[in-house]
Amino acid sequence: MNTRLRPAAGPLTFTRLKWTSFAHSCIYLALLLSAFAAGKPEPVTFALGLAHGLLWISMSLACITAARLRVVALRLAVAVAVLGGIGPFFGSYEFVREEHRRSPARRAPVG
Repeated sequence: MNTRLRPAAGPLTFTRLKWTSFAHSCIYLALLLSAFAAGKPEPVTFALGLAHGLLWISMSLACITAARLRVVALRLAVAVAVLGGIGPFFGSYEFVREEHRRSPARRAPVG
C-alpha cells in the first residue's frame, strides 16, 4: 500500500489548507477575546461565531477530502474535523507538525 502523500490535488494544496487553518485560528481567537474579554459586543461576536462555524465546516470537508486524495495525513484531517469545532488551534498545530515532518532538511543524512 502506497502511503506517500501527494503535494496537491487541484485547489486542495497543503499550503492553502495550512494558511486557511491559521486564518481560522485567528478568527477563533478574536471570537474568544470578543466573547470573554470585550463583553460580547454584538454584532461582532455573532459575525465571528458565524465565521468560525462556517470555516470549521469548510475546513473539515476540505481536509477529509484532502486526506482521501493523500494531500494531507489522516491524523491532520482528524485534528481539523474533530477537534476544530472546539479549538482550531489543534489543526493549526498539526499543520506545523506535518510541515516539519515533510521538510527535506529532516530527511537529509547527517554527516
